[in-house]
Amino acid sequence: MRRLLLLSLLLPFAMLQAQTRIVGDVAATQMVERHVELNQRVKTIPGYRVQIASFSGANSKTSAFNLRENFITDYPSVQAYIVFDEPNFKVKVGDFRTRLEAYAFLQQINDVYKGYIIRDNIYPEPPLLDEFAPDDESSGDE
Repeated sequence: MRRLLLLSLLLPFAMLQAQTRIVGDVAATQMVERHVELNQRVKTIPGYRVQIASFSGANSKTSAFNLRENFITDYPSVQAYIVFDEPNFKVKVGDFRTRLEAYAFLQQINDVYKGYIIRDNIYPEPPLLDEFAPDDESSGDE
């Protein structure tokens, strides 16, 4: 009898709870889904890079890409990146897990390339730079 009484008292609350739904904004749901998808595709780890130059003004894009090519010629085993941080084109090199590794590499290149260590996100696969590459020498810089 107690069970039946307890069940009859709790049943309306259970039914009310089962019928309660939270209806959210569709756009917010889509943004969250896109954010989750992006996080699954792009995985980064915290690390360090050496920034060897920052160019702005006329011919900054061409100068950054020329410096990157020179660096790759001198150090083919080290990744080199161009980052456009408006209005600057920055040249960053290396994928170092610790500041000590980055410092040791900075000491190796310090005679030719002046730079400093920055904290950065390291990508397992470097992003493609083709979208920023200068079209050709004759068209000038943007």
